[in-house]
Amino acid sequence: MFKKILIANRGEIALRIIRTCKEMGIKTVAVYSKADEESLHVRFADEAVCIGPAPSHESYLKIPNIIAAAEITNADAIHPGYGFLSENAKFSKICAEHDIKFIGASGEQIEKMGDKATAKETMKKAGVPTVPGSDGLLKDVDHARKEAKKMGYPVMIKATAGGGGKGMRAIWSEDEMEKNFESAVKEATAAFGNGGMYMEKLIEEPRHIEIQVVGDQYGKACHLSERDCSVQRRHQKLTEETPSPFMTDSLREDMGKAAVKAAEYIKYEGAGTVEFLVDKHRNFYFMEMNTRIQVEHPITEQVVDYDLIREQILVAGGVPISGKNYYPKLHSIECRINAEDPYNDFRPSPGKITTLHTPGGHGVRLDTHVYSGYMIPPNYDSMIAKLITTAQTREEAINKMRRALDEFVIEGVKTTIPFHRQLMDHPDYLAGNYTTKFMEGFKMDSKYQD
Repeated sequence: MFKKILIANRGEIALRIIRTCKEMGIKTVAVYSKADEESLHVRFADEAVCIGPAPSHESYLKIPNIIAAAEITNADAIHPGYGFLSENAKFSKICAEHDIKFIGASGEQIEKMGDKATAKETMKKAGVPTVPGSDGLLKDVDHARKEAKKMGYPVMIKATAGGGGKGMRAIWSEDEMEKNFESAVKEATAAFGNGGMYMEKLIEEPRHIEIQVVGDQYGKACHLSERDCSVQRRHQKLTEETPSPFMTDSLREDMGKAAVKAAEYIKYEGAGTVEFLVDKHRNFYFMEMNTRIQVEHPITEQVVDYDLIREQILVAGGVPISGKNYYPKLHSIECRINAEDPYNDFRPSPGKITTLHTPGGHGVRLDTHVYSGYMIPPNYDSMIAKLITTAQTREEAINKMRRALDEFVIEGVKTTIPFHRQLMDHPDYLAGNYTTKFMEGFKMDSKYQD
């Protein structure tokens, strides 16, 4: 097993990884930018190395600096967390070249699944259901028009190198095509340096349901059931739950089998997530695979009693998985607490936390790196905490979340706590009647204002 792991990340996920490493008796190295000097992951790691100034491209995305930090501290493995370099095939390969184990997928596996058009073709070959779409990338707007005519409107054009909703456009008729195609290409080129586009049939009233998988070095994979991530804003998840209120036993079985088939087909190593769109008739279609740990992994851990970070480390160390699948015994909900103002179009709200009171009690978990006096930098993602409640039933988990949100006090910055509190009272959410369109037309009620 590894003697020392460098965590190539920051914030709550870095702290989360450090905690599991400590429990396993593994030494840790934190890397940090100058903006994160006072962050808790720096304090709790056994060693810490500054890798550059605040901007990500000069610190957390700078591969030579991270490899140098691993070499000077004699780290024998790197855990990338999520975001930053976690799905960077080049980084995975460079780690291997330096005899440092990348705790995650190989460069080849990331390449197969990281490019969405390639991933879709791979899944077709594996026999996993996919959304009807273009055969490869679109050459130009005329090609896009022909493909849309073939499959019928509405369609969705997507950036092949995309993520976070960048370079995605829903197109409902031919006269919308040119304007949307050009703006999507521009946005994708600016965000990813790649303006490649492909097209899919737009699934109406879709749910975004993902299956957690783990694969070992011997070609074996298992699943840990689903998470419903349909409550999203601009393709960014706001809250997740497991089990999905839309799920049936037979659908869970079919989606689980498809996800395991996908993982085993590419001989996937590590924790990953196979993401599906599910239509109102419960037909499911492969959307993409995230070759890393997910932000929302704690809810799966809570309902199956399974430490996913520990399993990632064991698999990377060559330990085989048991091969059995896991099914939810409880109900768990996660609310992402962002430093954003929900009353002002979710505008980011960096700054100093002047007062912090965190919730507790049975079935309440809080993953966070912030504390009273902590300065939230403007340079990174605005998520500052994940509040997770777990109970015997969905209704109990919602009641627990209401109570926990009411206890959660953060002053000095605006947060999304009021949004989540309102969500927990929303009749459609309470009925489990929501799709990825849930946030369209959602308006904040002033009664939930801090």
